[in-house]
Amino acid sequence: VVVSPTLAQKVQIVQNAIDTAIELGVELPRVAVLAATEMVNPEIAANMDAANLSKMAERGQIRGGGVDGPLAIDNAISLKAAQMKDIKSEVAGRADILITPDVESGNILAKAIAYFAQGKMAGVVVGAKCPIVMPSRSDPPEQKLMSLALGVYLSK
Repeated sequence: VVVSPTLAQKVQIVQNAIDTAIELGVELPRVAVLAATEMVNPEIAANMDAANLSKMAERGQIRGGGVDGPLAIDNAISLKAAQMKDIKSEVAGRADILITPDVESGNILAKAIAYFAQGKMAGVVVGAKCPIVMPSRSDPPEQKLMSLALGVYLSK
């Protein structure tokens, strides 16, 4: 787990996420690279990384899925929000994968989904020789079991 990834590390994170989604049956994963706003702002590092990742995917440096960013969370998951802001993208409002700027914001997003929206979660780190199951101490038993099952499935 990389706490504050560089752009090069984010490229690998996005590629690992795409490869994993494909392995799970998503034919052409849509990746939203999240930032505070969908406008490219050179003063916000997360926005610049998101814009660079999007362009790198466009140029074939990230393969197997569609990548767009920067996208704010509303534009990434709500087609209505994306349309209201006139964002034209195959990813906006239809994201299969959400990439956060760092582990801290990713953890906050995951906990918000789990606790506010009662989202079903499974925690597995991919990209190493084998998947690494990483449940939270506060995860309910069902979630820990789902994490183990996903880890076993991805290890084949």
